[in-house]
This record gives sequence, C-alpha cells and structure tokens, in this order.
Amino acid sequence: MASMGRQQEFVLRTVEDRDVRFIRLWFADVLGQLKSVAIVPAELEGAFGEGIGFDGSSVEGFARVFESDMVLRPDPATFSLLPWRGESEPTGRMFCDIYSPDGHPAASDARHVLKRTMDRAAERGFTFYVHPEIEFYLFESGDLSGRPPVPVDTAGYFDHVNGGTANDFRRTAVQTLEAMGISVEFSHHEAGPGQNEIDLRYADGLTMADNVMTFRAMVKEVAIEQGVFASFMPKPLSDHPGNGMHTHVSLFEGENNAFYEAGGEYQLSQTGRQFVAGLLRHAAEISAVTNQHVNSFKRIWTGHEAPSYICWGHRNRSALVRVPQYKSGKSSSARIEYRGMDSSANPYLAYSVLLAAGLKGIEEGYELPPEAEDDVWNLSDNERRAMGIDSLPASLDEAIARMEDSELVAETLGEEVFDFFLRNKREEWDGYRAQVTEYELNRHFGPM
Repeated sequence: MASMGRQQEFVLRTVEDRDVRFIRLWFADVLGQLKSVAIVPAELEGAFGEGIGFDGSSVEGFARVFESDMVLRPDPATFSLLPWRGESEPTGRMFCDIYSPDGHPAASDARHVLKRTMDRAAERGFTFYVHPEIEFYLFESGDLSGRPPVPVDTAGYFDHVNGGTANDFRRTAVQTLEAMGISVEFSHHEAGPGQNEIDLRYADGLTMADNVMTFRAMVKEVAIEQGVFASFMPKPLSDHPGNGMHTHVSLFEGENNAFYEAGGEYQLSQTGRQFVAGLLRHAAEISAVTNQHVNSFKRIWTGHEAPSYICWGHRNRSALVRVPQYKSGKSSSARIEYRGMDSSANPYLAYSVLLAAGLKGIEEGYELPPEAEDDVWNLSDNERRAMGIDSLPASLDEAIARMEDSELVAETLGEEVFDFFLRNKREEWDGYRAQVTEYELNRHFGPM
C-alpha cells in the first residue's frame, strides 16, 4: 500500500508540474476493445480514492442491466503522457482495474483475469514474461467503398523503401512508444505489401498486455496523423500474409530463467519442455481466445508461414511452437515462441490462456512429443497422422466447440468471461455463415 501511495503522489505531482489538462482512464472490454473516459486533474485524487463509476451494462461482457453499476480504479503505475496529444494541452493516461460497488474485483474484467492467472504462476515461484512481434498493415484509406483495401506500398520482407511511407511511419511509431516508456527491439517491413512489424522488448505479462493495448491505439493515431489507415485485421488481403502476433514466452524463478538448462536439448529445461507440452495439448481449445474472429482462421489456413498444425520445432517456422536459437552465454534469452496468436486478440485473455496451458503442462508433468523437423505443410494427412500431429481448428465454429468443452479455459477465464465470450463468438459465427459472399455469387449465380 505504501508503494501504491507513492505512485499516486508521483502521478498527482507530475500532473501538476506538467500542467496536464486531461487524464484518460483506459480499460478493455472482454473482446479487447479499448475503452476510455477522460477526467480533469481536479477529479484525479478522488479517482484514486473512490474510483469512477460507470454503466457496465453498456460495455461488451461487463454486466447485466440489473447489476450495471461498476467502478474504475486507475493503476498509477501505468501513468504516461500521450505524445500524440501534443505539448500545448498535455494529456495523460492510466489503465484501470474494474470493481463492483462492494469493492470486489469484477469477474468480467479481462485485466483481472490475467492478474489472477499470473498469481497462480507466482504461487509456484514463477514470473511470466512475454515479448510480442506485432504485425499490421498500412492502407491508403479505411474507406473501402466496394473495392479491396489498397496497401501503401508494394514492398516485401525486410525491404528498404527510400522515402517510403512505412519507413517514416515506423520511425514515428517507435519514437512515440519510447516516449511512453515502452521499449522496442526491432521494426521492419513484413512480407505483405504495406505490412509492417514492430517487436516490443520483453516485460511481465500484465505490463505487456497494457503495452499491446497502448501499441494498437498509438499505431491508429500515427496512421491518422500521416494520412493512412492501419489495420490489425488477421487476414485483410486474400493473397498475402495475415497479421500475426508471434509471442515469445519465458518463466523466471527469481533471477533464474526456468526454461534454461545448460545440458538440455536446445538448452531447454524440463520445465520448459513441460510448458511447451501444455501449449500443444491445449492449443485447439484456447484457439478461440488467441484467434477470436472468423477472419482469424483464414490467416491460419492459407499458408504464408501461419501455423495450422499442432507441433513444435527448433528452426521450423511451420510449427505452432518454436524453440528459438539460444544466445550463447546468455541464459536469460532461453524462451519459446508461440506462433498461433494474431494481432487482434485480447492480450489479457490470450496471455492468460497461454500461461494456464503451460502451467498445466508443468503441474501434470506432460511429456513433450517428438520434434517436427519437416515442413508440416508439405506432409500428407497420413504422414501427419503417423507422426501424431493434429491440426488447429479450421474455423471459428470448430474453435468454439473445442473451447466449450475445455475445463482449462473455463477455469482460467472464470464463468462470466467464459460464458460471454462464447455467446459473442457464436453470434459472430452465425452472422458470418448467414452472409452471401461475392465468391458465392461469382461461382453460383449464373445459369446452371
């Protein structure tokens, strides 16, 4: 509590010293959409003490009408100024936790779901760290008007485009992130036209989930400033790669990387192997969370190095889970990479189910199956079956069915989030399958 008090004092002092005019209180709904309410500095101390009330029934997945009162409590550790709001009228932001009026954490708060899962890991002595590679597309406009989206360039993987929009965009985006205290490792053009990737430096799971939410808001703002449109849609272009969010994961026990073992295969410890085994065993049932949209499965099942099959490998980029090359002499770099998640996932819930699946593997002592050394895309169904390699769900409908039967996902998300998420995803699938698409018209409308 003393630490919390010092953090609150720091925020109050900074707001006064920097003449901050507005403070935006941010939180995410169950689907990962960013929500915001602005308060003036005079209300800030009260927000820390009593919270800010709001109507939870108007937010996706939060509360029913007859129990709609909810309270936002800002987390002072997340305070930052928003660089894109400028210096003339500085604006700050903080992420919030959601509470019911009786003072208990709201069961529907995705941020609380992740906190609860990380507390489970902490009980076993683990701190959960993640490092995401976030992909997105830049288009000339967000107004489709009956035509496909037009990328801002025709460049490809790691291409350098002299004077190109993407170069200027990434430079501004990285500078903006660093101004907010969010460290960046890499940025580059990705394989698709107009597609870019920015990799955030590792942080604990909760901090990184907040950072991903900030990242997506920032990218949209920078795009508006530069007269382009940014999209995190999993598969916006049918003939080009989708937007993944490959996520590197590690567990630490104090200062020691629990995934590292000097004599282990690929320097991966038994704990790391069991964590990977947990991810593989539960991959299908968590896929509705890590890939939450109808469109997500078009990324997974159309190639371009997107993983479709449940297996692991070392340098094998067709595998769902990869064990990257260990950096000699640096045990802290030992980690695993989960390649299934896409950029539109709710990071709080996605990180929760990833961590829960890995912990289950450790707790139950799951055995890691043999490594897939071949390009699993090029294997026949019979060959994959003989190797014991199953596939990820082929559609949101199949992913929903797997999630419905999952005790692990139900326990991790909690009853309220689990039930709402499934209802929302069923509605999305029902709406999708009722559509008559351009493909169907082109193929079947003419005379038979």
